Amino acid sequence: MTRIAIIALLTLFFVASVSAQSVAQLTEKDYVRVAAKPDRGFGYAYYLYIPASIKDNKTRKEPFTIFVAPNNTGKVDDDLAVHEDDVVRRMKTSWAVAAALNVAVLMPVFPRPKADWQIYTHALDRDSMMTEKKEYRRLDLQLVAMIDDAISTAKKDGVRFDKKVLLNGFSASGMFTNRFTFLHPNRVKAAAIGSPGGWPIAPVEKHEDKLLRYPIGIGDLKAVVGRQIDMKALKKVPLFIFIGDKDENDSVPFGDSYDDVDRELIMPLLGKKPIDRWPIAEKLYKQAGLNAEFRAYKGVEHTVTLEMRDDVRAFLKKYIN
Repeated sequence: MTRIAIIALLTLFFVASVSAQSVAQLTEKDYVRVAAKPDRGFGYAYYLYIPASIKDNKTRKEPFTIFVAPNNTGKVDDDLAVHEDDVVRRMKTSWAVAAALNVAVLMPVFPRPKADWQIYTHALDRDSMMTEKKEYRRLDLQLVAMIDDAISTAKKDGVRFDKKVLLNGFSASGMFTNRFTFLHPNRVKAAAIGSPGGWPIAPVEKHEDKLLRYPIGIGDLKAVVGRQIDMKALKKVPLFIFIGDKDENDSVPFGDSYDDVDRELIMPLLGKKPIDRWPIAEKLYKQAGLNAEFRAYKGVEHTVTLEMRDDVRAFLKKYIN
């Protein structure tokens, strides 16, 4: 995928919406680093910020919500510290989204290997789902385990969280968010998906009699994850899927995102550019009965504008409780 600098979305989406709540960044005293717990199902650390407005409200009957932002370093590196440093940088501004939505913020520290560059972990690609290397396989299940761990720990402290989370991602993390939601719709309240690599996973097995295997579609999902998609649950998840109509950041031509057989299918069947494929994707989501809003922003390249930020914020606010 083209290496374009990814904006720190936690700040961009929400910082302008909060009054001058200490523009100073959070410190390690404000958020917690939860070390890997292989016995609990996750082999990597995650970071969690629970604002005082939630910690101090233990009498509330309704559970609070966790906002999950899959990590996206924007580059390959075999040094996990590089990816963790990026997560820490983003967590320092997580007060913005927490204040805007009154949520806790969780971000995993998933690797993105250089030696095994074709395993695009941050996008939850096909290789990451089927690799024999345990350290990179099924990070979606590890994220579920992290969420459950955060809920369990908070409950011991008297704070209740809903098992369903809000998800948000852009570019590679948009791909992760999109695919995670399809795989685990019963754990997602709503998902905002920005520029998901040139093509959002289609909720169909075939298009024009062509098999759409994961991650183009769900044609061979059982072979990939051992089960079919829970379409009934997926239809209940509100989705906001957006892109700029000048966005040419396309993962399809790159070997870390799609195999040759998939690439050779996508170009003639779905279109050569991301924006060309957008109407087809929207049609497939509508035909499948999904609760999805597609938006293409005029004149916008591979970035997040203030208008996008405001729309994402308004969308997620509707589904906090």
